[in-house]
Amino acid sequence: MQNENSNKKFKELIKQYKTVFGSNDGKMVMDDLEKRCFYNVTTFSKGDTNETAFFEGQRNVLLFIKSMINHKEE
Repeated sequence: MQNENSNKKFKELIKQYKTVFGSNDGKMVMDDLEKRCFYNVTTFSKGDTNETAFFEGQRNVLLFIKSMINHKEE
């Protein structure tokens, strides 16, 4: 029962991500996030592992959002 409820909530959350980022405003925000969060470029910062880790954390959040909006129904 708990698992079924969690699955339902997860599917609803996916729908919400798709609604938000499927709108014109959401698409504009996504374009901005792709530029700011290293979507198409390396996060490597020569000589500064902390900065690299920070940048990779930003990128990871963007990749999570992308996975939610690109999730295919089962």
